[in-house]
Amino acid sequence: MTARLRHVAVVVKDLEKAARFYETVFGLRRVGEETLDFAAAIYLTDGVINLALLNYRGERGSGLKNWQEFVGAHHFGFQVDDLAETQKKIEAAGGKFFFDLGNDAEKENFERKFKDPDGVIFDISKKGWQGTR
Repeated sequence: MTARLRHVAVVVKDLEKAARFYETVFGLRRVGEETLDFAAAIYLTDGVINLALLNYRGERGSGLKNWQEFVGAHHFGFQVDDLAETQKKIEAAGGKFFFDLGNDAEKENFERKFKDPDGVIFDISKKGWQGTR
C-alpha cells in the first residue's frame, strides 16, 4: 500500500482574504469552492497538494467545541490505494472512524475521516482532492 500526503486543511476567518493571500504570495491556483450545511471552503493547489481553506458553521464536521474561535491547521489527508484495507489498519492501530464527506468513495474529493488515538483528525481518499496528482 502506498499512501501519499495530498491534502492540508486550515480554518480561516475570511475565505476570500486567505485565498488571495496564498494565491498572491505562493502562486497557488484556485481549483474549487464548496458550500455545505456545516462549512464553506475554497480549494487551492500547487499541482501536487490540495490546500483547503475552511470556515466552519458548527461543531458538526469540525469536531470542535470552540469552532467559532478556532483558526489554524485542522486536518490533513492521505491518498491511498485501498480505502477498506487502510481503514482496517487505522482501526487496528487505535484510530476511530469520524464520518464520510461525500457519498461516493470513487469520486474525487470523497473523504473518509478518522481521529487518531490522540483525537487528531485526518482523511483518507482513493481519488484524491482537486488539483492533486
